Amino acid sequence: MGRPVTDAATSARLSKQRRRDTKPEVALRRELHRLGLRYFVDRAPLKGMRRRADVVFPRRKVAVYVDGCFWHSCPVHATEPRNNAQWWADKLAANVARDRDTDARLEAEGWTVVRVWEHEPVTDAAALVLHALESSPPFGSERGVRSV
Repeated sequence: MGRPVTDAATSARLSKQRRRDTKPEVALRRELHRLGLRYFVDRAPLKGMRRRADVVFPRRKVAVYVDGCFWHSCPVHATEPRNNAQWWADKLAANVARDRDTDARLEAEGWTVVRVWEHEPVTDAAALVLHALESSPPFGSERGVRSV
């Protein structure tokens, strides 16, 4: 899939999109840290896997993804670009398919995948992560992580 022709304003806006440390990711990490949890950031959950999770608890086998509404086609807030509409439709559909494939690969290896939308309240997102951690049996001992 080649890159579409874009105007200068669109190109400038897209170049500012961060791959990591977005505001919703940082807010969730702060809340998890406030709750006493320790984790890895921007890490591939499985060796040899190029796809990286936003927050990883390797000993509990929990991978957390904070999905942006636009890039991951949120059913509530997703928008469809008018310029290069077909290219964007294909791109966003590929993102969603990759998310599903990532989830399936991790779950096949015994991982719990938590996906939260960027628009979700941070306390709700943290509660989902806590629930996943409480439901996941420990895989060895994790230093610096309180038991949940």
